[in-house]
Amino acid sequence: MNIFYEKDADRQNILKKKIAVVGFGSQGHAHALNLHESGANVVVGVRQGASWRKAESAGLKVMLTADAVKEADVVMILAPDESQAAIYEKDIAPNLKDGAYLAFGHGFNIHFGQIQPTDKTNVFMVAPKGPGHLVRSEYTKGSGVPCLLAVHQDPSGDTTKVGMAYASAIGGARAGVIQTNFREETETDLFGEQAVLCGGLTSLIQAGYETLVEAGYSPEMAYFECLHEVKLIVDLIYQGGIANMRYSISTTAKYGDVTRGPRVITSETKKTMKRILTEIQSGRFAREWVLENQANRPVYNALLKNGADHPIEEVGHRLRGMMPWLQKDQLVDQNKN
Repeated sequence: MNIFYEKDADRQNILKKKIAVVGFGSQGHAHALNLHESGANVVVGVRQGASWRKAESAGLKVMLTADAVKEADVVMILAPDESQAAIYEKDIAPNLKDGAYLAFGHGFNIHFGQIQPTDKTNVFMVAPKGPGHLVRSEYTKGSGVPCLLAVHQDPSGDTTKVGMAYASAIGGARAGVIQTNFREETETDLFGEQAVLCGGLTSLIQAGYETLVEAGYSPEMAYFECLHEVKLIVDLIYQGGIANMRYSISTTAKYGDVTRGPRVITSETKKTMKRILTEIQSGRFAREWVLENQANRPVYNALLKNGADHPIEEVGHRLRGMMPWLQKDQLVDQNKN
């Protein structure tokens, strides 16, 4: 596995090009602002509305997507996965220069064939391994979030260099840029989100909370034990791995960890994880998500509403109101990014 750092990047490979960042959500705002502050010639391509106003308020040049693409040498698509194919067909493909660089922050649409660029287009991916708000906050601290770099098409012969320069300009080379491919990034990213980081974790938290409350314990105690303290444990794991966390906790906690954890995450759980991975690899999940969007997201919307209505959300909102320090230095400000 190749890992690159600042010394391996020539920023001029991106600074001398005009860049259009399509989308101004979590990743879009971070890439655009980091590129701008690194000295790049960047414009944000969005439709008129809230994102346009946020980008303008941040001091960035904003244009309609089609107009931004016409001027650009590099087009980074950071709109939501489910919107990218339509944006590409309507605003990007008719206006993209021959020999331009089409870039992505995630490989979904290329890997699953939702977007199929012409063979005259250079295609690369720079995928930060963290949410956009973290990409932005780490950059402002003089640090960075590790990035993955992949090249799908390279008719110009220098796409890796351009991608490496792009990763450097958003702060990724400060932490390390790992070379991979679109398939590996897409499939591992979807699996991590579904089985562990988002789907697995939120289901585990809710199930733990419900178990304690159903046994007669107070919702407040259940919240602290099953949600609030997750950050304390994850921070220890993030900083030094699982062994570092186990070093920090009590011997009683360690014993409970190693003897009871495998009873929660069983061989059957792992079999389910393997089935989820197979659904991703086969394209079944991608097809399901595309169809869900075409049907106006009935299942998605219903499940999100169920989650928002879960009792843990009301208890958490009330308890967090007692902890004003949590409001300081928040990564997400929905009025700005």
